[in-house]
Amino acid sequence: MLFSELKRKEVINLRDCNKLGHVTDLEFDKCTGCIHKLFVSGRTSFIPLLKCEQDFVICFKDIRQIGPDVIIVDIC
Repeated sequence: MLFSELKRKEVINLRDCNKLGHVTDLEFDKCTGCIHKLFVSGRTSFIPLLKCEQDFVICFKDIRQIGPDVIIVDIC
């Protein structure tokens, strides 16, 4: 899967079914090529003064499934 495909997917928390945002970056081990963390940017408002959602760092172990449209994670 290409990073351009991954970043289009919506990230959903399994525990409360909240939409967390979209993947903005990832961290991987340069020796093994394995992904360690996903960085998810919360949804932002069109008007900068309005509230923005928080950003998340999700460990690879917390990813439950990567589907065609969404990534399901299990975080507290």
